[in-house]
Amino acid sequence: MTPNTVGKTPVTMLGLGAMGTALARAWLAAGHPLTVWNRTPARAAVLADEGARVADNGAEAVAANPLIVVCLLDDTSVGEVLADTDLADKDVVNLTTSTPAQARARAEWARERGARYLDGGIMAVPPMIGLPEAGGYVFYSGSRELFERHQETLVVPVGTVYVGKDAGFAALHDVALLSAMYGMFAGAAHAFALIRKEDIDPASLAPLLADWLVAMAPAVHQTADHLRNGDYTKGVASNLAMQVAGTPTFLKTAEEQGVSPQLLSPYFELMRRRLAEGGGEEDLTGVIDLLVH
Repeated sequence: MTPNTVGKTPVTMLGLGAMGTALARAWLAAGHPLTVWNRTPARAAVLADEGARVADNGAEAVAANPLIVVCLLDDTSVGEVLADTDLADKDVVNLTTSTPAQARARAEWARERGARYLDGGIMAVPPMIGLPEAGGYVFYSGSRELFERHQETLVVPVGTVYVGKDAGFAALHDVALLSAMYGMFAGAAHAFALIRKEDIDPASLAPLLADWLVAMAPAVHQTADHLRNGDYTKGVASNLAMQVAGTPTFLKTAEEQGVSPQLLSPYFELMRRRLAEGGGEEDLTGVIDLLVH
């Protein structure tokens, strides 16, 4: 054992796709003894040259260390890879993208096999791993004791944010943030489509659009406050009635520009429904209640 590895928690890494490989390299660079396994052996062989021990199969990899980190294609893959392994008294950290229900079921599945379980939702892309300045992090949920026991190791590749003892909360936070991201991308796509046929350089619109989205982002704090206290009219500057009255202009502009309104129309329809229910003095928070079954 070299001085660089003294006192460092050994890690087993199952899954060496782009993200798994980035995580593995970060632990290796920090001096953590690392055992790896991947269905495609060639990916593991590359890490062997960098100091990792390559297991012949998943069971051997799991047996090698108490801390098992899993980053596979999907929840089904997790079940398949761990099916014939001995998980008794192991600490399983599952970073595979899943739904909240899958995470909760997997936590119970692990508990029945004698393992302790922590679920994770990665808010980063592989190039951000190992670079603290990039701002990436992982949501963790499940056993707080397990999170605190391994936080020093888990924070090596990327930041950590614990979001609760419910094993499904990491996946839920992950999907919630990514859903908001796609909504933002949808709005940006519509904006660029509007100018697509005009003599307007998209590069000139981009900084204006970015600054506008940044300026609007703090509105989520008011939405959260409304949801918490139940008063959707508190501090409203542009009420729903006024905003609905303006939507025909957006739809007409799209028509004039030859742009489909399909990214805007569903949201506008929800706004009109909320208005019809008497929410004219509210802001847009009431739309959330229409989305929840």
